[in-house]
Amino acid sequence: MQSVLRYLDLTSVALALLAGLVSLVLLEIFRLRSSRSRFPPGPEALPFVGSTLLYVKDPMGFFRSLVQYGDLCTVFIGRRPMIVLNNLDVMKEALVQNGTVFSGRPSMPIVEWITSGYGIVMVTYGHMWKQQRRFALHTLRNFGLGKKSAEERVSEEAQHLIREILKQEGKAFNPIYLTMNAVSNIICSIVFGDRFEYDDQRFAKLLKILNEHMVLSGSPLALMINMFPFTMNLPGPHQKIYQNTKAFKDFIREAMVEHRKTLDPENLRDFIDAYLVEINKNSSNEDSTFHEENLIMSSSDLFLAGTETTSTTLRWGFVFMMNHPDVQERCHEEIIRVLGYDRAPTMDDRAKLPYTHATIHEIQRCGNILPLGVLHEATQTTQLRGYTIPKDTVVMANLTAVMTEKDHWKHPDTFNPENFLDENSQFFKDEFFLPFSLGPRVCLGESLARTELFIFFISLLQRLQFSWPPNTPPVDLDGIVSAVKIPHPFQMICRSRDVHHVQM
Repeated sequence: MQSVLRYLDLTSVALALLAGLVSLVLLEIFRLRSSRSRFPPGPEALPFVGSTLLYVKDPMGFFRSLVQYGDLCTVFIGRRPMIVLNNLDVMKEALVQNGTVFSGRPSMPIVEWITSGYGIVMVTYGHMWKQQRRFALHTLRNFGLGKKSAEERVSEEAQHLIREILKQEGKAFNPIYLTMNAVSNIICSIVFGDRFEYDDQRFAKLLKILNEHMVLSGSPLALMINMFPFTMNLPGPHQKIYQNTKAFKDFIREAMVEHRKTLDPENLRDFIDAYLVEINKNSSNEDSTFHEENLIMSSSDLFLAGTETTSTTLRWGFVFMMNHPDVQERCHEEIIRVLGYDRAPTMDDRAKLPYTHATIHEIQRCGNILPLGVLHEATQTTQLRGYTIPKDTVVMANLTAVMTEKDHWKHPDTFNPENFLDENSQFFKDEFFLPFSLGPRVCLGESLARTELFIFFISLLQRLQFSWPPNTPPVDLDGIVSAVKIPHPFQMICRSRDVHHVQM
């Protein structure tokens, strides 16, 4: 009898659990349908996970498919609805004309875990963001951003990079850490007041941590944390995200401590010095957001954004130049015709190098390292194209759709610098070119990134020729979509241009 009762008890528990689970799923289906009826149309969404599986299976294919739903569409990542802007007009309406309304940043478990709510890039629109961004822009300009001194710094680093690459001449090698080191040295000279040699083992380890962090923070592991925040406290590979963040913050904290020991307020050396002075200046101001934790996170944002985006774009540049050796040769010929082999490029040379300038833009368009930009959030309930967008709704700009708009570009789906050349073969600026996004939260380092890409790219093609190693299979140009879209790991061969045997 007792065994029968025990069996009945277990059956009752199992039935109760099953009924609870079914009820939970039915409630979620009802909630999902209710949400979908209030928002623009979009891809199919499953209970609890939304369209996450479609995204994970083929991220770039997923992004490209969104235009079929119209100017606006809704994507559910997990249980959260996200509004995607699919054309330039609606992006301007939301992010420019109503910029303050759509300039928030969403609160997400993975972001809070990494940033603790500090910094510049992922801080929501408000008092702290305004103070930190204004200070960062002002300080970066004081230390050369947009000035001739920044060009000279990039030009000098380009020569260091060329020498390092030539050490691998004729051999297959992966350029990832050489390019990261070169680009990172520019922002390091501004933030830390110094550059790091290519054989500095401590800095090399930091760059490896940075690369791993960028891949993991945009991976399915990060999506899991956002959908199921309790997993942050569980052991597993996702803990590497936090460990890498801590290692990076510790590096900056050590630099901050050293700077404080030798700080001279009358002779500021870099961003950290300027920030420490600002902390002291605002010590009695209760409204101030300047403190050591914000210094560390703001410095981290500048370092991460200033390293990963430009170095990734340069690597895409290598891929496209090796895939299109005719374009590489035409760029080289134009560069030599204007600069010769010895004169370093400057930003004033852009008008004289229209084809090469167009090629750099085409690398950015096709490389498309931020396919949906950086996440935005509605700071208040508003209307957009007839839909009510509730406060705190995530909004994304489908930069992929704009930069491959079939009715606009001459060659939307193929790599061709002619996309940026007019009928007279002169470069022209295209409003559909949006690698830095638009509106109040446009990329903070846009001018520095433009300078770096122009001078690094031209300096490299002026002196070097790049090619695939023999029998290299075709590269998947959809890349790996993480925090940014990066190329699949690849190797390349470089050769020095023989200046003595070139007939001009």
